[in-house]
Amino acid sequence: MTTNGKPKFAMYWAASCGGCEIAVLNIGEKILDVDANFEVAFWPVAMDAKYKDVEAMEDGAILLTLFNGGIRNEENAEIARLLRRKSQILVAFGSCACEGCIPGLANLSKPQDVLDTVYSTVSTDNPNAVRPQYHYQMPEGVIHIPTFYPVLKTLDQVVDVDYYMPGCPPESHQIAAVIDLVIKVLHGEAQLPAKGATIGAGNSTVCDDCPRARNVKLIKKFVRIQDVPELDPHLCLLEQGVPCNGPATRNGCGALCPQAGAQCIGCYGPAEGVIDYGARLITAFASVIDSNDPAEIERILDGIPDPAGQFYRFNLAGSLLRAAKPAWQGKL
Repeated sequence: MTTNGKPKFAMYWAASCGGCEIAVLNIGEKILDVDANFEVAFWPVAMDAKYKDVEAMEDGAILLTLFNGGIRNEENAEIARLLRRKSQILVAFGSCACEGCIPGLANLSKPQDVLDTVYSTVSTDNPNAVRPQYHYQMPEGVIHIPTFYPVLKTLDQVVDVDYYMPGCPPESHQIAAVIDLVIKVLHGEAQLPAKGATIGAGNSTVCDDCPRARNVKLIKKFVRIQDVPELDPHLCLLEQGVPCNGPATRNGCGALCPQAGAQCIGCYGPAEGVIDYGARLITAFASVIDSNDPAEIERILDGIPDPAGQFYRFNLAGSLLRAAKPAWQGKL
């Protein structure tokens, strides 16, 4: 577990954009506390690291691993299992690992459609129609490319997870607070929360952190924020007809978007106790509609331009739905 008295730390980037890695670096001088208290044993984006070096470690040799990104291919799954064996504490770090995030929206499409979009649309220069080949013979030997899975999975759908740290990406001050907590635990000055807990976030909703007034103002239609002539800077955005996900989203970000005049889009994931994020949002949105007529309520809800993106932008892979039928029945 230790080298020269320091416990080992690891971080890995699977199917994600890399913003979580940047968020860690954005903690500024606090990163020096990581170096002072941990031996960074595996962090491919920041150091020269090989999978074989991790494989050679004893099981449990790494004290703490922050795993960001969902599981989209064979390599992601293999490294998730490897780091689970080698780590005492495995944290699903960021929205992609916790919920699937934006890459999880591909679970609405057939795998072949996903590849067609990547390799055959106007934004791709691919005149020879080259497609991935999972095995290819080269003079030096056979190259193996990770198999693309039909659906993206969250980290805990593949391996056991100890803690969850949401956010797209997690706010830097929250990362710093978690680092401080772990360091205090190392020094015997604090205890870790119960396994399965969400760390680096709150236990309520974004609405509870939002200073905008809620007057239970009832609405007749939902509108895109760019179509509102002038927003009331003090009134709840949802009550102005702007679809805001604050009622179902876990707090911890400081309600930055609503305070800046932009609706919450849900990057901190479901609030404590929310079983299905989309279902909770539909209930919240319906509660501000000025009608008791089921048909009219349905018509107003149909005015939301992108229901899947609104209700499951970050959470589809981790929701009760997980994927559309064409995806999980899809064959490459």
